[in-house]
Amino acid sequence: MEKSQIKKIIVSFAVIIAVAALGSIFVQLGMDWFNALRKPIQWVPNFVIPIVWTVVYIAFAAINFIWLKDEDLPTSTFILMLINAVLNVLWCLTFFTLKQLFLGNIVILLNLIAGFVLIVNIFEYKKLYAYILSIYPIWLSIATTLNLALWILN
Repeated sequence: MEKSQIKKIIVSFAVIIAVAALGSIFVQLGMDWFNALRKPIQWVPNFVIPIVWTVVYIAFAAINFIWLKDEDLPTSTFILMLINAVLNVLWCLTFFTLKQLFLGNIVILLNLIAGFVLIVNIFEYKKLYAYILSIYPIWLSIATTLNLALWILN
């Protein structure tokens, strides 16, 4: 592996870790408020949520590593990944820290759309990677539904 590839892999991992860490911090800041919200009977057990996000982040890290060790990410894929990263952190901030249910729904809907656009983009270049990362928009779909239910109930 070339030195430039190693740098790109390190930056990729740093971004993923930063998104996960910032999101986690924002979530923790609002957990007492969140736990007090009325939730629908179909609610996912709270322990499942961090497990799924961990799987999603690991999948992104693995795909980025494999992709970047052989070639560069297409610019469009890189930009879409960054947009999704920003929206993920922004949702955690808006929903948990700022306790804005309606605005949280808007952000997560934008994140869901961006997630599907990202997967379609990746599919153009690497079909297998898109299949592996399809867990991301699937989880965002579930999270969006739950987010909407929280807004309606509270």
